Amino acid sequence: MGAKKRRDRKSRIPLSADSADRHLLYEASVQSVDFEVEFIGKTFREITGRKARFLREDFCGTAALACEWVGLDPQNRAIGIDLDGPTLEWGRQRHVAALGNDSSRVELVCDDVRAIRDPKVDAVIAFNYSYCFFKRRDELRDYFRVAHDALADDGLLFVDAFGGTEANSEMIEERVIGDAIAPDGRKIPTFTYIWDQHRFNPVTYDFLCKIHFEFKDGTRFDDAFVYDWRYWTLPEVRELLREAGFRDAIVYAEGWDEEEDDADNEFLPREEIEEMAGWIAYVIGVK
Repeated sequence: MGAKKRRDRKSRIPLSADSADRHLLYEASVQSVDFEVEFIGKTFREITGRKARFLREDFCGTAALACEWVGLDPQNRAIGIDLDGPTLEWGRQRHVAALGNDSSRVELVCDDVRAIRDPKVDAVIAFNYSYCFFKRRDELRDYFRVAHDALADDGLLFVDAFGGTEANSEMIEERVIGDAIAPDGRKIPTFTYIWDQHRFNPVTYDFLCKIHFEFKDGTRFDDAFVYDWRYWTLPEVRELLREAGFRDAIVYAEGWDEEEDDADNEFLPREEIEEMAGWIAYVIGVK
């Protein structure tokens, strides 16, 4: 799939706070586009009975998911929409260009996702909790209505969600990232990803979160990404999807493996899940 076929593991990217590429580090530590496009395709087929071909990635950032989707199948097409022009250009140079002749099946649009209703697509994707940018019910409902209008008659909207007993706590979580590969095939040296749930207001559910990166040379890239969000609960997201016109809002979440005492890594439709320190789920709006 594009540049991922060409991996030169002997070539390493220099990594330090004064030279680090925040988009490269974000993709390596946060995104799992190979899993996501597989989940989208499988779930779409299960719900609609047909294959999804045309995908729209809202708040697409570097458009890694849109390009992964196009690379899956010669019949697939994608549109990526984001307000940040430089980030779109980063993705255009690295992900879209890597598709070669297939790059014509990806279109990147620099605009507000609420302004685009055409063309009609099979699936609209809003991952990485990007819709949490909308802090009021009317704002989020309006976005869901636009997504609804942009879908084919049997289309689906995919959003992700997170929760758990620590989900809205002020806390810091660190994770070491190793064996990551850049879009051009070079190896990214091991680094530490730091998720900072910096401030939470229980009155408004306003949520300030940050991402920092720390490197082996002892330097640190603080505030690489900063998110001024509202924390939306699963019931709120489902209610607003239905208010926006979706006939159903299905939660796909992991089950619990009693023997392993851990999540079972199977995202299935569920009306009840085990509460734990942290969980992620997908909510699918069915048009």
